[in-house]
Amino acid sequence: MIQVTAVVGAGVVGGIYAAFSTMVIPALGRLNKHDATAAMLLINRKAERGTFILLFGSATATAIGLAISAVPRGAVTDMVIAGTSLASTVVTMTINVPLNRQLAREGADFWAEYRRRWTT
Repeated sequence: MIQVTAVVGAGVVGGIYAAFSTMVIPALGRLNKHDATAAMLLINRKAERGTFILLFGSATATAIGLAISAVPRGAVTDMVIAGTSLASTVVTMTINVPLNRQLAREGADFWAEYRRRWTT
């Protein structure tokens, strides 16, 4: 059951990222840099305090649990599932969150670079 939960959690979070990169960022790109930045900062605040953080945290915790249970059993498939899910956590924490923080610090002058980096 934990395998299914880990896969579903990774899929939900991955789907949110895909929607964000293919719809939200391009839509914000049609706004002027000040409005786009203001909207993005609101989205980031909501993501950090809303349902997304619950989904993200749950998916991460489930993947960690799966990894911990997989190692002593030598369950390679479970290790791959956990590793794949945890990869999105690493990307989020080492790339996306710092990028969001930089946008909050630098504001609209950073918008074009932020947008480019989010979608590449």
